[in-house]
Amino acid sequence: MIGIGQKFPAFSKKAVVSIEVGKEFAELSSDSIVNDNNQWTCMFWWPKDFTFVCPTEIAEFNNSFTEFKDRDTTLIGASTDSEFVHLAWRNNHDDLRGLKFPMLADTSKSLAEDLGILEPTEKIAYRATFIIDPQGIVRWVCVNDLSVGRNVAEVLRVLDALQTDELCPCNWKKGDATL
Repeated sequence: MIGIGQKFPAFSKKAVVSIEVGKEFAELSSDSIVNDNNQWTCMFWWPKDFTFVCPTEIAEFNNSFTEFKDRDTTLIGASTDSEFVHLAWRNNHDDLRGLKFPMLADTSKSLAEDLGILEPTEKIAYRATFIIDPQGIVRWVCVNDLSVGRNVAEVLRVLDALQTDELCPCNWKKGDATL
């Protein structure tokens, strides 16, 4: 699995960015992660569309979209499903219609494979979260088993800590003293 301090892999993939007819799809690439405007990236992966735990996580990331934006962080969701399956799911699920971030489609599974997050039997992505700095370097990775949803508040807490560029003690929260 790709780890802390490594460069996030190069990619170019289709993504669902809207449910508006004619504006559903866009191309996303690693160029959007490496930038000159001090923008961080949080990319989170889920195993499959049209499942039960995944929409709870996706909806919670969407509920926290403004908090990521306030931290100069681009949010990208991803799975190995196609852009067409992503679009059908967004159109079909009340909690997903109003998503404010793209749903990346890694149909070739090449990015998930490069990241080392493919479950070996079904070849679907684990619940992985990557925080990537503006230079495209992975600064945090968290991977959950398929059955366990992640904690979006913890992702934000870690992002806050990383952005301080200071030593942050156990259970540190934004506003607390650093070491």
